Order: sequence, then C-alpha cells, then structure tokens
Amino acid sequence: MAMEDTERRPNKWVEKCKEIAKDNLLVIFMIIAVIVGVGMGLGLRNQISTDDKKAIFFLQFPGDLLLNMLKLLILPLIVSSLISAMSGLKAQASGKMGLRTIVYYLVTTFCAVVLGIILVVTIRPGYQRESAIERSGSPKSAEGLTSLLDLIRNCFPDNLVTVCFEKRETKMVYEKITVYPPTTEAPTSMNATNVSMTTVAPKIIDGKLLSIGLVYQSGMNVLGLVVFSLFFGGILARLGEKGRPLIDVFDCLHLVTMKLITLVIWYSPFGIIFLIAAKLVAMENPGEMFTQLGYYMLTVLVGLAIHTFIILPLVYLVITRKNPYKFMYGMLQALLTAWGTASSSATLPVTMSCLEERNHVDPRVTMFVTPIGATVNMDGTALYEAVAAIFIAQYLDMSLSFGEIVIISLTATAAAIGAAGVPSAGLVTMAIVLSAVGLPVEEVRLILAIDWFLDRFRTAVNVLGDSFGAGIVAQLSQKELEEMDREGDIHKYLMEERNGVSNTAYEETKTDLDTKM
Repeated sequence: MAMEDTERRPNKWVEKCKEIAKDNLLVIFMIIAVIVGVGMGLGLRNQISTDDKKAIFFLQFPGDLLLNMLKLLILPLIVSSLISAMSGLKAQASGKMGLRTIVYYLVTTFCAVVLGIILVVTIRPGYQRESAIERSGSPKSAEGLTSLLDLIRNCFPDNLVTVCFEKRETKMVYEKITVYPPTTEAPTSMNATNVSMTTVAPKIIDGKLLSIGLVYQSGMNVLGLVVFSLFFGGILARLGEKGRPLIDVFDCLHLVTMKLITLVIWYSPFGIIFLIAAKLVAMENPGEMFTQLGYYMLTVLVGLAIHTFIILPLVYLVITRKNPYKFMYGMLQALLTAWGTASSSATLPVTMSCLEERNHVDPRVTMFVTPIGATVNMDGTALYEAVAAIFIAQYLDMSLSFGEIVIISLTATAAAIGAAGVPSAGLVTMAIVLSAVGLPVEEVRLILAIDWFLDRFRTAVNVLGDSFGAGIVAQLSQKELEEMDREGDIHKYLMEERNGVSNTAYEETKTDLDTKM
C-alpha cells in the first residue's frame, strides 16, 4: 500500500508539471526565444562584421516577417474592436468607461513623469560622464506648437482611405545663413617668412522662415482611425435595430481578426529570435556605448522598474483588491512580444489575447480600452522623455528652474499621448519636450546610441500600463456590464418571441430581478 502511494506521488507531480507546461507553452517558447536570440546575436558577432549590411539584412528576414504580420493586423483590429465595443455599449456605459480610461491613463502617465524627474535630479547622470559621447545621426527637428497642432490635426483626417497609410505633418523651410567666425593670427617674429594661421570652421544657422505648409508622411494615422472608429461605433449603437446588420459585420470581422492573431502568435517566438540576434550583430561597439551612457541607462531602467513593480501594481491592488503580480504573469507573453518588437501597436493583438484568455477580462472592455491605450497611453515613454530632457540639460551644464521642470513634466505627459506606438517614436516627440524649455533639439543625438535598447523596456512598460488599465476599468464597470447582460437577455427573448420561438430564459431572468427588487 505504501509502495503504491509512493508511486502515485511522483506521477501526480509529473502530471501537474505537464499541465502547467501545456497551459504556459507559448510563454515558455517566448522566454526560450529571447535567450536564444541574445545568445545567437552575441555568438554571431565574431562571424559577421557590423559593416556586412547584407548578412544582417538576411539574418533579420524571419523577424521582418513577424513585424509585417503583426502590423498587417493593426488596421482591422483597431477598427473592428473599437466599433464593436462602442456599438455594444450604451451611451451611459461607454461614457463612464471612457472617463475611467482617460483618468487612469493621465494619472499613471503623470506619475511616471514625476518619478523620472525625481530620479534624474537625484542620480544626476548628466554630471557623471567620464568621456565624450559620440554625436552622430540626424534627428528630426520640430517645434513644440507645430507638433501639437499636427497631433490635433491628425485626429481629424480629411480622407478615410489615406489615413490607413499616411499622416500629415508641418514642414518649415528656413533660409540657410553661413556665419564665418573671425580669423586669429598666431604671434610671429619680424623676420618670419611663414605666417601661422588658426581658423575656425564656418557655422550654418537658420535664417528667416521661407515657407511653411503641410506634407504627407508615410505611416498609418492611428489617432485618426481611433477617433473615427469611436464616433462611428457610438452613432451605430444609437441606431438600434437599424444598425444591427452592420454591427454583426464588425463583430464578425473582429472574431476573424482574433483567429488570425492566434496563428501569428505561434510564429512570434521564431521571429523574435532573429529580431534580437540581428540587432545585437548590428551594434558597432556595445561595451563602450554602455559605459559612456551607463548612469543615464541606470536612471531610466530604475524608473521603469519602480513603475512596473511598485506603482502600477499598487494602483491595481488598491482599486481591484486582486493580486497584481498574478495579473502580470498572465501578461508575460505580451510583455515579451513588446520587448522583442519594440512596438506597442504591433503587440496589440497579443495584448488583447492575453487579457481575454489568460486574465479573463471582459472582451467588451479589452476591445474598448486597449486600442486607445496602444495609441495614447505611454507611461514608459513619458518617463523616458522626462529623464532624457533633464539629462541633456545636465550634460550641457544648463541649470533648469523649478518652473522649467514643471513645464517638462506637463509637456512630457502631453507628448507621450501623441507618441505613435511604433519603435523609437519617443525620439520624435522628444523634440516637443526639449523645445518647450529652450533646450537645443539637435542634442537628442546624445542618447541615440542606446535608444533602441531602452525602447524595448519602455514599450513593455507601455503595454503593461494598458493591460492594468483594462483590468481596472473592467472591475469598475461591472455594474454597467451586468446591466447590459440583462438587457441583452431581454432583447434576445423579445426577438425570439417575435419569431415565434418559445423561451423561458427571460421569464427566469425577470423573476430573479423581481425577487431582488
């Protein structure tokens, strides 16, 4: 008897381990993919030169396929999920849910900015440099006001077709003026036959504004799609039965899109291996780069870690009274995908899948909250922009007043809302933050060398912030969702009665309601 119990116990543990592995198979594959990708990249650095662009291009091919498939699903996913969510919500429910979503996004983003400012002022990474940072590249210049107007302008596109592949941007052309510094003559003796001259290279500066206008830049106008889909779905909900056929079309489109997402997700571990490996091979001198910007990296990563493991879980715990780390574990697959792709928009399909299947968040909430979050909620980006702006000021030995730091906090919050969910979009909106306090925009080149690395971590934080937001909004919206469920049962009963189908479900529901009353 004792022998049988001893034999059953190991078998029980084996079965339990098999069950856990089966339930988390994809997560295990993703973790293995990240490890293999890093190992492959470091191993291939000795075999492939950083100048061998052709080899790196071919190495990244499987990863490019993953990015293409994920980006392909962004358009149908955003449109179908937002329209389905809005058309399925009552006006009062959608209004409350929208208000809760926006308040959560603003509060957590502002908390991230304040945390970043506290850390960068305390650690002072800009004053701890040991060697000059290489300044290279050509950052995109922008002015704060025009960038803000472009953000608002893109919320209201003029063409529903072009919004899928391009967006508008203000372009200013300045007159170029060459300034020649005075030439100084070195001291010479009266009998010298050669004259030694010390010259300084001329400097080119911007003169008067020659022209200003709008140009189209390639890239999906996600903000325009979100705004249109929200209004379209909201009006569709108010049409009642007249809009039911179109609502069914978008519901079906969303269902098909989610099925396609499931197929793509199983390919993602393979693609992530080559994305990471190719990026590591392409790095020219990682050791020197990490040394020169070590304190800056430390400041950003510590801030992201505090926001990830303390602030966001604390907010979730206080509001929902549930274990936030269990919720985070359910999002692990989405977080690894975000780290591998460095794009919250590309990760959106995986985020929605994890929320609904692993954390059991109501699909009506995920369809409403996450597409908006992937576009406007960028906690990691906001923290990064605040730290980077003050780091640049410290590096240039420019002191910032308390008022200027407040301006940075507000501007970083607003700029993060306008940051597109694509890789390194924070570098573009960084120009808004720098120009708001009079810092030279071109100095963003100081941090270009490691932006690709930090971008992956802040993208994962962005995705986690969206996910916690969906869980919190679902908890706060339980009453409205239950009312919608009851009204849905009543609607189904009335439709079946009209079609001559007997149903006792409504009678049972009505009896339960009368009892509670």
